[in-house]
Amino acid sequence: MTDLEYEKLSDKTLDHLSEVFENIFDSGDFSDIDNDITYSNGVLTVNLGPKLGTYVINKQTPNKQIWLSSPVSGPKRYDYMNGTWLYKYDRMSLNQLLHQEFSKMFKKDFKQFFFDLNDN
Repeated sequence: MTDLEYEKLSDKTLDHLSEVFENIFDSGDFSDIDNDITYSNGVLTVNLGPKLGTYVINKQTPNKQIWLSSPVSGPKRYDYMNGTWLYKYDRMSLNQLLHQEFSKMFKKDFKQFFFDLNDN
């Protein structure tokens, strides 16, 4: 993948995830969750308050990766393979992990939000 392809793809992914998180919090009653979503300069931060923690998803341009810091599963580095961002060690996609963690955290299935991209 060229640098330009990586930039376009990673920007598209982070833009999409930013919308996903906004849509999730617009979709139901999350008034008890102090959430704050910011996306700037290639860094997406989803702050869920002191009880649930903060997700940070960012571009890692030199490695052509997307990095995730999750309050649930910790840090992971995703490479773009077979049409999706995959974590090499468990072969789970970024969308799969976020879907799993958010669904468990909020006891609601968010599949329709996280699988808008190429993941199935």
